[in-house]
Amino acid sequence: MKNQLQTTNPLFAAIRPLVLGTALMGSVLSLSGCFPLAAGGAIMTGFVAADRRSSGTQLEDQNIEIKAANQMRIHIGERAHINITSYNRQALITGEVPTAQDKALAEQMVKGVDNVSTVLNELAVMSNTSFTERSNDTITSGRVKAAIFDAKDLTTNAFKIVTERGVVYVMGRVTAREAKRVTDVVTATPSVKKVVRVLEVITEEELARISPPAETQK
Repeated sequence: MKNQLQTTNPLFAAIRPLVLGTALMGSVLSLSGCFPLAAGGAIMTGFVAADRRSSGTQLEDQNIEIKAANQMRIHIGERAHINITSYNRQALITGEVPTAQDKALAEQMVKGVDNVSTVLNELAVMSNTSFTERSNDTITSGRVKAAIFDAKDLTTNAFKIVTERGVVYVMGRVTAREAKRVTDVVTATPSVKKVVRVLEVITEEELARISPPAETQK
């Protein structure tokens, strides 16, 4: 194991705008709270049935995000803008911190959270981004999610998308075929400056075992 719907169906055509709209609404609400830290950059709304993680792992990922964000608030506070996103116990740290010491401290605190298997520290040492810049990232994430939804050979719920300063981080449990395909889709999306894959690559056989029937029939 390695770490690394355009559709003519009228039903999907009707649903597609809701995907983008929901993504934008959730992100705007998280931005409006004036908190410099966010757990996963999104509002938690329970477990998704088509998620390729077990319900137990989804719960662990939510707890990782909450506990890590609380540690950031206590030890770093408002001088930094830090997002914690966990997928299958892989913790991604994004945002901005004023010093290299804060970057190292953030990583140390996330590593100390229960159930974290690996940490990818993508914090930039620089001034915090503006509200406008974060809003642009929200729009980019919405576009990426809509593009994945439009791809007939990809499953939207298999991916978690995070955008910071135009850099799109793609998380998920996917096959090698899906990893290549989603990279092409995200790269072609307007306003994406760079794609960083934080993917756990599984075999087609393993995908067939963990996927619901509707997904395996694609």
